[in-house]
Amino acid sequence: MSGSTSAADIAAGYAFTGPALDLGALLWDGKCLPEAPVRIPFPMLNRHGLVAGATGTGKTKTLQLIAEQLSAQGVPVFLADVKGDLSGVSAPGAANDRVRGRAAEVGQNWTATGFPAEFYALGGLGHGIPLRATITSFGPVLLAKVLQLNRTQEQSLGLIFHYADQKGLELLDLKDLRSVVAFLTSDEGKAELKGIGGLSTATAGVILRSLTAFEAQGMASFFGEPEFDTAEFLRTASDGRGVVSVLELPAVQEKPQLFSTFLMWLLADLFHDLPEVGDVDRPKLVFFFDEAHLLFNDASKAFLDSITQTVRLIRSKGVGVFFVTQTPKDVPGDVLAQLGNRVQHALRAFTPDDQKALKATVKTFPNSSYDLEELLTGLGTGEAVVTVLSEKGAPTPVAATRLRAPESLMGPVDGPALDRAVRESPLHERYAQAVDRESAFEKLAARPAGRPESPKGSRVRGSEPRRPEEDRSVVEQVVGSGMFKSLARSVGTQIGREITRSLFGTARRRR
Repeated sequence: MSGSTSAADIAAGYAFTGPALDLGALLWDGKCLPEAPVRIPFPMLNRHGLVAGATGTGKTKTLQLIAEQLSAQGVPVFLADVKGDLSGVSAPGAANDRVRGRAAEVGQNWTATGFPAEFYALGGLGHGIPLRATITSFGPVLLAKVLQLNRTQEQSLGLIFHYADQKGLELLDLKDLRSVVAFLTSDEGKAELKGIGGLSTATAGVILRSLTAFEAQGMASFFGEPEFDTAEFLRTASDGRGVVSVLELPAVQEKPQLFSTFLMWLLADLFHDLPEVGDVDRPKLVFFFDEAHLLFNDASKAFLDSITQTVRLIRSKGVGVFFVTQTPKDVPGDVLAQLGNRVQHALRAFTPDDQKALKATVKTFPNSSYDLEELLTGLGTGEAVVTVLSEKGAPTPVAATRLRAPESLMGPVDGPALDRAVRESPLHERYAQAVDRESAFEKLAARPAGRPESPKGSRVRGSEPRRPEEDRSVVEQVVGSGMFKSLARSVGTQIGREITRSLFGTARRRR
């Protein structure tokens, strides 16, 4: 230890008066002090957080521990289950000497408990209820990242989206998008975009090849209908506990950009649908974004700016976001600066790169009495360095912490039990079966000779006619910006008008 801070000083920094989530007990001079709990105030959980640490240091168990307590307090939770071992949150844990010993060390009254859970899988690749998005709602920016398009190709993709929406060509799945691209580069359709920039044959070819390769890898099932309503993540069980939504991801690990970008779509969709609530006593939802570095790898500046904006603004919607990764340097500085709650598990320092990452991590913490470089390389499994935001919004003292043991099963439930839970879910009938209704592919295939015409007079009940100035603003955004600030969502039989909304910024969404 260094400095003059005492264990009592640190403990006082976590002595909150209001409801708080219990992480564990303070470690000081090699001893665990159960009388000095380390906690996070519930009102601060929507100030976001970071759970970091090397592989095998206990990050997954920390997610489970936090998710359990949130659920118990009526807060719904979303967990990205990358390794496939978080389904155990639904089943009571198994008592053993190790669990009983940890509970005694940290002053925990451990009781085996299962929590209400729903299980999901992207596009049905896995055991869970399928999560799907339409191509239109996913939008050109996120889709460009999944397809690994460059800035020029991204701009062209946005132009294609704009054209399809203007012509009432609903983009629901990959074949819809492919058919629109093919039409716009045909002799019949190539003149359609000349007035607002055109679409080069070379760029269209890149987009088509990317779509074909993407589909060949079995990824077509992620896009289509029924599109998942992210409001399902906000449910509570009949006993008042928050539902833990577990998204199974091992089946898509070979396509990491897809699942990280799909998670961003879920978050963006929540952002646009939820009302502003300001500061709340407890969050409406806490969203855990595992393998967070995959989201930021090879991302454009515009894309990173939009993620930063989402994280900053979604707090006022009552949503907390926790990024889970190996080191803080995996997260861009502008995003990291918004993560008020930190649980840092052990780091390794075997290589020069490891040592560099360790020094960078230490610099992200407030000044403390610990030698953090030494401490972070010496922490055991289930131990972490913690700093959170106090009830007044100020950082708490850095605290070496021995974490509590989860009360649910620390591992996956067996396959038959998981399948049974999915079949018995009230959401199964709504989302299990894919639907392929008439959209751009069918309309273009059935068109008479000549260009598709914009449908006239078709409106969604309760909607207002589109005004010319709105058209102009969309065109300006499409042609003039690499970051398209409008997305179109086609709803039901809606054609001939745009429902635009920003992907991450100010929403312009009409119902």
